Amino acid sequence: MSPVAALRLPLQIDLGAFLALLQRLQVPHRVTEEAGEQVLWVPDEALAEQIRELYARYPQGDPEAQVPGTQASVGFLQNLKGSPLTTAMLGLTLLVAALTLLGENFAAIRWLSFVDFRIQGDYVYFSYLSETLATGQWWRLLTPMLIHFGVLHLAMNALWYWVLGRRIEARQGTWMLLGLTLVFGLAANLAQYWYAGPSLFGGLSGVLYGLLGHCWLFQRLAPNAEYRLPPGLLVLMLGWLLLCMTGIFELLRFAAIANAAHVGGLLAGCATGLMGGALARQRR
Repeated sequence: MSPVAALRLPLQIDLGAFLALLQRLQVPHRVTEEAGEQVLWVPDEALAEQIRELYARYPQGDPEAQVPGTQASVGFLQNLKGSPLTTAMLGLTLLVAALTLLGENFAAIRWLSFVDFRIQGDYVYFSYLSETLATGQWWRLLTPMLIHFGVLHLAMNALWYWVLGRRIEARQGTWMLLGLTLVFGLAANLAQYWYAGPSLFGGLSGVLYGLLGHCWLFQRLAPNAEYRLPPGLLVLMLGWLLLCMTGIFELLRFAAIANAAHVGGLLAGCATGLMGGALARQRR
C-alpha cells in the first residue's frame, strides 16, 4: 500500500505542535519537503481524511483532540511512552542524582567520574585516564554526563534534553538518539579532560550542545518540522556558552563551568548534523 499525502503546506507554516499531537496519538506519519512545500504522509486515504479533519479543527495541536477511531489518550503519560529513550535517559539521570545526592555523595560519585579520585584531608588526588582505562573502567568515558551538582543544574539539563531529545527521537528514531547521546557524551568528556586535565566534572550539558548543533545544521540542510527550533533558542544557548567562556562565573565564585565539554559536544553535534542533513537532502 502506497503512502498518501494528507497535507501539503508552505514551508513557513510551523507544524511542530500538530506533529507532536500526532505522535502522542500514535498516528503513523512522516514529513518530507517537495517543491517548496512540506508534505505530511500517512499509510492510507482513510487516515489521511481524518488527519485533514483534525488539522482543520486543531492546526495548533489542541492537546484534547483525538483522531476519530483511535483509542490513544492524550496526556503526559502518552508523551513519555511516545519518547521511550528520552524518558529512559531522564529517568536514569534522576536515579543517579538521587544516589549521588546531587553531588554531595562523593563515595558514589567516585564510581561515575571520568577518572577515579580520593579525598585526603583538604586535598583531592585524581588518577589519570591511562590508569583508569588500564584497569578496565571504560564506563567512565560516558558516566560523567549523568552526574549533576545541585537542583538547578539538574533541572535545566533535564528540561533541555526533554525538548531536544524528543525532536530527534521523533525525526530519526530511538536508536539514533541513543547513538548521538553516547557520541556527544564521549566527545564532551574527552574535550574537558584534554583541556583541564584530571578533574571532577559532570552533567548533560555537553550532550545538549551536541543535540542543539545536530538539529541546527540538519535543519539548515534538510528543513523539517521536527528540527525547527523555538525562536531564540539557538541564540540563547550560544550566548550562554560565550558568557560562560568569559570566566565570569568562576570569578564570582558562583560555579565552575565545564566549557570545553560544551564546545566539544557542540562541535560533534555540528558534524553529525552536517552529515545527517546532507544525506537527508540527497535522498530527497
